[in-house]
Amino acid sequence: MLTIQQIFELGLKMAVTADPRGERGVKKYLARAKDEYDNMKPEDKKFFDSENLKNPYSDSRVHLGDLKKPVKRVLAGIDIGSAEILLASQLGERGKPIDLVIAHHPIGKSLADLHGVMDMAVEVYENFGVPVHVAEKLMEERIKEVGRGVHPSNHFQIIDIARLLKVDLMNTHTFADNLVSKFVSDFIIKQKPETIGDLIKTLTKIPEYAEGRHRGAGPKIFAGSPKHRVGKFMMEMTGGTNPSNEVYQELSRAGVSTVVGMHMKDEATKKANEFHMNVVIAGHISSDSLGMNLFLDELEKRGVEVITCGGLIRVNRRKKRK
Repeated sequence: MLTIQQIFELGLKMAVTADPRGERGVKKYLARAKDEYDNMKPEDKKFFDSENLKNPYSDSRVHLGDLKKPVKRVLAGIDIGSAEILLASQLGERGKPIDLVIAHHPIGKSLADLHGVMDMAVEVYENFGVPVHVAEKLMEERIKEVGRGVHPSNHFQIIDIARLLKVDLMNTHTFADNLVSKFVSDFIIKQKPETIGDLIKTLTKIPEYAEGRHRGAGPKIFAGSPKHRVGKFMMEMTGGTNPSNEVYQELSRAGVSTVVGMHMKDEATKKANEFHMNVVIAGHISSDSLGMNLFLDELEKRGVEVITCGGLIRVNRRKKRK
């Protein structure tokens, strides 16, 4: 039986394996975090989050719970709020005790530190041909913007409710986003869609996106035409949240023709369109569900029962393989 610690470590291991920077890139990132800590003044070290020395994803962590606690049953969802915490508590009273709630989207310290994972995009853009100094400058401004945006949030409201109801809680934001990014990229490469229209059909072959279409939020062309060729494509499904709008000019210059993402604001879409790029939005909740499902399948494989809520579209690939 897995413990909370083992569940978290499994998610972390899977995320690192799927990280677009590669495992070497992740090790370099952690080494830089250690150097930063080592060079801090003593008065600053007491505020340093030691989790950052071993976990490169500041938006994914265990919030509540004894790490050695065995887990038989989890409640997993895309968005976990007060209602889902109450649900977990009620299920326990009705004979289905929940040992751990797993959220996808950041909560608590994970939300406060959401911008902390965004610098992973610098290496991704550099690998696609954007000069590193340009990528760094664009992401620096966007990281500050996101940091200011999440700063006033009531980060610990849900954590406080979970603590009072004795519900153990963790979240897996970039963990799952790395998984869906790699899965969809590999799937597109294997299917070899020639046009944007073909790309939409390719994405709809994935059950979560097919269900997303049934629900009115399936794969959609935000910029470009079904007749346009896919060309060199880039995944925009991990790294915290959307990048700077200005990056699309640089990606276009670097030869990227198509961006495949979870979501995109109108201003960013206009910018991508201005530089003649295609944008295909696969779907937000369906993409998050796919990433979570890849993780949850591994939990079930190890004997953990999974109950879903919070908008998660559950597709069990373990059962399909049997």
